[in-house]
Order: sequence, then structure tokens, then C-alpha cells
Amino acid sequence: MSQFNIEEEVITNNSNEFEREPVPNSKLKSWKSFLGMYAGEHAAGTEFMIGPLFLTVGVSAFDLIVGLFLGNLLAVLCWRYLTAHIAVKNRLTLYYQLEKICGKKLVVIYNLANGILFCFLAGSMITVSATAVGIPFNMEMPKLTDVMPNGTTWIMIVLLLGTLISIIAAKGYDTVSKAANYMSPIIVLAFLACGIVALNQLEVKSLSDFWNIWGNGSEPFPGQIKYTFWHVMIWSWFANSAMHIGMSDLSVFRYAKSEKSGWTTAAGMYIGHYMAWIAAALLYAVYLKTPEAQTFLSNGEAPPVAPGPLAYKAIGVFGIIAVILAGWTTANPTIYRAGLAFQAIIPKTSTFGVTILAGTIATIAGIFPAFAMKLLGFVALYGFILAPVGAIVVFDYYLSKKYSVIPFYAEKSKIGFNYPVLWAWGISFALFYFISVKFDIFLSFVTLPAWLSCGILFLFFSKRYQRKKSYQHV
Repeated sequence: MSQFNIEEEVITNNSNEFEREPVPNSKLKSWKSFLGMYAGEHAAGTEFMIGPLFLTVGVSAFDLIVGLFLGNLLAVLCWRYLTAHIAVKNRLTLYYQLEKICGKKLVVIYNLANGILFCFLAGSMITVSATAVGIPFNMEMPKLTDVMPNGTTWIMIVLLLGTLISIIAAKGYDTVSKAANYMSPIIVLAFLACGIVALNQLEVKSLSDFWNIWGNGSEPFPGQIKYTFWHVMIWSWFANSAMHIGMSDLSVFRYAKSEKSGWTTAAGMYIGHYMAWIAAALLYAVYLKTPEAQTFLSNGEAPPVAPGPLAYKAIGVFGIIAVILAGWTTANPTIYRAGLAFQAIIPKTSTFGVTILAGTIATIAGIFPAFAMKLLGFVALYGFILAPVGAIVVFDYYLSKKYSVIPFYAEKSKIGFNYPVLWAWGISFALFYFISVKFDIFLSFVTLPAWLSCGILFLFFSKRYQRKKSYQHV
């Protein structure tokens, strides 16, 4: 799921970052550059958690295999026909386009939300790595329902990992981002090896044996909700909604020679969000057959989901290394990106300082297992909050002139705060979050309605606001 260092990997290869101007033709890249990035960056620490979590919500074989296939296809189509198209036409970063539409002051709110959510995601990846580091110490692993840390050893390991990751992110990002790209094939290989070993341990001899691993599904584990086909498909579609319909990857595809480069996201979706998720789910399926897991279930408790031990039991020390690397290569650039978001709010602070601040928040979050154990819900919330902002960009690009709305209004009117954007975003969030809570509707189900609502309200409020402003200047 993670591609948070793609933008920096593309940008740092250039002497000019083109943050406030279109990328020139001389700096454009072919589709091959994006293929490797997406293929590697979506097989990361999050995948070790997400795969097993699907089993805890009682998915069936059809729900998992077909739901993931279609959901990831919809995500690829969004990247190709929305994100890549607008990116190639304008060749501007998301942040600069938002500034042109929303104004500098309003973008601060987006950066704050973005930075905090990045920190929590990085914290969950520190948690993932900690489950591997704790194996030699015979550390008690956090349970699926744990919110608080379960012991001193856990806290010490998380603090140590978080400190190291934060310092590396603050001091040596260029080196680390390149190292992450070299490590990606190792992580992908580890997922593949885990899947093959798990299939052997499950004694899968045919396609029907494979299908019967999940069969018709089961009751969700204690504390979890039941996932149907629609849950799996919609969730996997919007797992990266902040990046595609949320337009964050405008910053990536602005370097593409052609909008057809958007198809390369399929490599990430079907290596990371398909193969890797299923391979990780197979590891957990093996564990669920053990006496230890059966004891938990017989006592009415959910067996723990700890990526470190799962991978270690499948492929030994290589599994420990792979989980540590997967968590680290996700947490490190995520902390870096959170730091950049915070720096936009407090520009006088050094990059080192804001990155350490982000790392500190992420480390504190990593101490609490709930962020990782509730990753399905957190990712849904993350997309729900940030994706509607992308609707502002899409509707401004496609529909503003048709409905007599001035595109890039904040830039043209020289305002720092475009109120229609805040009204559209705030009302859409409040309304559909209320609907989700009040009627117990899965949050990913209301992400698209919230996105559409935000875009429509943006046009409606903008037209009235701009007309009022024009009358005032007559």
C-alpha cells in the first residue's frame, strides 16, 4: 500500500524540484520509471498486516480473491484516467494546485491533517517491525484487541526502532530512499516465498484446495465486523484513495511523458495489494490451525496478528529480516513526508527539526498496538478524510468553466483562504461521517459519496461566492 517515497525518489533525481512551476519536457520520464516504483513500494510493511486482518473479518474465498481483483482494478483506473491525466496536463504538484485553488492559508489545514495521519501510519509500521525485533527476546506479542502496550520490552523496542528510523529519516533521506528501492525486490521475494511455504503447510494440491482455505467464510473474530464481497472490493479500491482520487500522486505523474504511465500502478496493485496480501493471509491461515490459535478461539479471544512470528515460522530468519525491512522502508519515508507537511505549517523550522517531531509522534503512536491492529479501519478513515480534497482539483479542472466558476480562483483573486473549499470539505466530511456512525455503515462505503459531495458543493459554493465578490468590486 505504501508509495510515500515515490515522489521524493522521482524528484531527488533532478537538480530542480519544480515545486512551483510545470515540469519541463527535458525532465520527463518513461513508463518504465514508474513501473519499478509502484511494483516495489506497494509490497511493504502494511501488507504484512492487511493480509492477515482480512481473515479476522471472516472473508470467503470469492470475497477475497475476486473482491481484491476488482477493487484493485478500480484503483488502477482512477490513477490512469483521473490522476495521471490531470498530472500530465498541468504538470504541477498537488500542493501547488491546491494553493492555486484554495489559497496558502487553507492548504495549511490540509497539511496538518496529512502530517498527523502520516505519523499514525508510520507508527503502525514501527509496530510491524517491532514484532520481528521482539522474537529473539521471546517478547509477548500484542493481541488483535490490544490498545495499550503489553509490557516494558515492547515499549523499549518500539522506542529504539522509532528513534533510529526518525534519525535516519531526518539525516539521510536520499540514501535511504535509494536503499529502499534496492530492498523492495527482497521484500517482494519474501512475500512470494511466504506464500509458497504456506501453501505447502496447508497441503494445497489443487485450485479447489486453495479455494477451500477460506471456503464460504466464517464469523468475524471478537471485536471485528463481518466483511462481505462489497467490503473487500470497496475497501481495496479506496485503500489508496488519498493517492488517486485524492490526487496526491499528481506530484508523481507530473513527470510522466504520457498519461498512459498511469497503467503502471497495476504493478503495485497486483504485486503488493493482491499477491502480497494473499500471501500474508496464507501465513495467518497456517497459524490459525495451530493449537495456540485454537486455544485463543476456544476461549472466545482473537488470536494475535503479529507479522514477525508469522514470517519467521514460514521462512526463518529471512522472514524476520523481511518484516523489519518492510516496516522500516515504509515508516522512514512516511515520517519524512509527515515532516514536510509540518514544515509547510512552520516554515522557519529546519527539515531536521520537523522530521524529528514527526518521528516522535510516530514512535509514540507505535507504542500503542491499536493503530496496527485496526489498520483496516485506519486506512479507511485516512482515505475518507483526504480523498475529498482531490475532488476539489478534479471538479475545478473538468467542470469549473462549464458552470461559470473561475478555475485557480485563489491565485487569480490573490486570496489566502478560499472559503467555498473549506465549506465543501467540512460539510461532506461531517455529513457522511455522521451517516457512517449513526447508521453503522462501513466508512469506505461513504468515501465515494463524500468525494462527489465535496466536488459538487465546491462548485455550488464557489459560484455563489465568486458572484458575490464580483458584485462587491463593481
